Amino acid sequence: MKKTSFIIISIFIFLFFGLIVGKISFLMFKNGQFYNEQLKMRTQIYIEGASAPRGRILDVNGKVLVDNIGVKTIVYNKLKDVTTTKEIDIANKLANILSVEKEDDEQKIKEFYMLTHQQEVDNLITAKEYTDYENRKITTKELEQLKLSRITNEMLSNYTETDLKTIHIYNLMNKGYLYEKKNILENVSDSEYALVIEQNIEGITGELTWNRTYPYGDVLKKIFGTVSNSVPSEKKKEFLKKGYALTDRVGISYLESEYEEYLKGQKAIYKVNSDNTLSIVQEEQKGNDLVLSIDIDVQMKLEEILRNQILAAKKMANTNYFNESYAIVSNPQNGSILAIGGQRLIGSTKNPSWEDVNLNIINNSYTVGSIVKGASMTVGYQNRIVDIGTKYRDACVKLYLVPAKCSYKSLGVVDDVKALANSSNYYQFMIAIGLTKQKYKYDMKLNATANHFKIYRDTFASYGLGVKTGVDLPDEKLGIIGKTVADDLLLNLAIGQYDTYTPIELLQYINTIANNGKRISPAFMKQIVASDGKILMENPHKVIDKVVMEDKYFERIKTGLNQVMLSGTGKNYVNSIYNPAGKTGTSETLYDSNNDGIGDVMTITSSFITFFPIDNPQYSMVVIAPNVSHNNGSYNYKAPVNRLISREISDYLMTRS
Repeated sequence: MKKTSFIIISIFIFLFFGLIVGKISFLMFKNGQFYNEQLKMRTQIYIEGASAPRGRILDVNGKVLVDNIGVKTIVYNKLKDVTTTKEIDIANKLANILSVEKEDDEQKIKEFYMLTHQQEVDNLITAKEYTDYENRKITTKELEQLKLSRITNEMLSNYTETDLKTIHIYNLMNKGYLYEKKNILENVSDSEYALVIEQNIEGITGELTWNRTYPYGDVLKKIFGTVSNSVPSEKKKEFLKKGYALTDRVGISYLESEYEEYLKGQKAIYKVNSDNTLSIVQEEQKGNDLVLSIDIDVQMKLEEILRNQILAAKKMANTNYFNESYAIVSNPQNGSILAIGGQRLIGSTKNPSWEDVNLNIINNSYTVGSIVKGASMTVGYQNRIVDIGTKYRDACVKLYLVPAKCSYKSLGVVDDVKALANSSNYYQFMIAIGLTKQKYKYDMKLNATANHFKIYRDTFASYGLGVKTGVDLPDEKLGIIGKTVADDLLLNLAIGQYDTYTPIELLQYINTIANNGKRISPAFMKQIVASDGKILMENPHKVIDKVVMEDKYFERIKTGLNQVMLSGTGKNYVNSIYNPAGKTGTSETLYDSNNDGIGDVMTITSSFITFFPIDNPQYSMVVIAPNVSHNNGSYNYKAPVNRLISREISDYLMTRS
């Protein structure tokens, strides 16, 4: 019985392995060529070209904002069995032709000296140290460090300028991985390029590589971001995991970084032959184009208006500390950014020069004052503290141990709409006091808690204030959220005099009001387009949050903001025929006038937000003028720079063909 079972099992095993061998033989016979090619792919060496053109960046109308320019580049490809001596000779030949930098890294110069003066450097080590090394008391690394530390400046003093250029080239030749092509010098002159090619130096070729070019000069250049010549050391692991070579060009900031995976081109692929010559396997491919919602004509007009109005304001009183203004324009229905500008005056008004500071719209925050009152009114509606038509007689509020707080003037009896239209502080104070479940009494204590602050901030956040907007730029910054809990600070928070907000947060806030509570991320990207014209991606303009409130209350807020523009503090900021809604804001800030890190002058910052027309919003806008005025002890004149900027931009937007 046991013998029979053994025979059956043996037959089964024989048949099983027979099937496997037969299947493998069949596959090898049928697909032998395929498997041979796969084997070759895994045993042969392939390298990539020096660079490939990135995708362009275009404006909404197809105008090219960022392009590529081919530059003549000297490239090194390490040949098989090349010696260090031969590489130094190659580097020296190039140093005598090319206008390259000298090596200025002392460590690298010493390492080169150690490579070329081995006997002299070995003599710097004592017999005892060699004995310790042989007995493994000193590691190889420690021994090398001893040698380097004992190379003196006097020993290096004989290096000529050409020698230092040779060292620099040699280091470039040995940067990165062995089989990678190394760019030695880009944008070489025609004469240098010809001389190098004529020399027929081993491993050296002349190639066309690609650099960024900007048809509109410095306009929006900071928003576009930068492309590095190699992978930054701090991002080495991240990019290697994605299949990059260390010598690859990569977008390292702003839009170039945000859309790197789409903009990067595909480099040519070469097969390394047995003699280390190269055969092309795959041609390079240009990256995909990034189409922005930016309208370059609007952008340039906006920057021109900012510069002109800054110069005009500097001729007005109290503008000693004013030198910059910001403006951003978007489509409020989907958050698409049409133009973004920040201009800073440098030097005198007679001979002005300008610094582009538009990144401050994303990265800097400001105390914005009454602009927040639409969100503050929402706190009142949501918590049933006020309703449509609720009225208060405008007055001052005096809390315990706190000076009286008032509106900018006595406004009489105001309801919820008039409170916005006339910017009543008192109305907002009543909402804040009501949030604590109390009624106002002179010299009262509110006993404000962290939860009261949280209710305000959560409501503000649903509009986009105090939180990241999700704008498609990396490393978006937040404003400052106050940490102190106090009765008077709760009142300050309600009127925009405590926390700070970035201009991009203000844009999302006014867009959220225009959209009846739908919060959409502001965006630069309209679509990604392949080189064949195929649209790979379109901005979905997703709603990322929703203010929980009935539409009737949004209509009240918008009606109040409309009254601001028609008869209130925002009158004439936008032509009334465009039926705008908006809000002005004023705040005090300590300005550091002597750059010692301490605020020493109390200045005034003016802010403004708007969208128009109110019934079918086409445009939204934020304008900010930091330090536009200051308390000089006699009068507080405030230059109307925001009104002039807003009026000119809005007229241009609504009348351009």
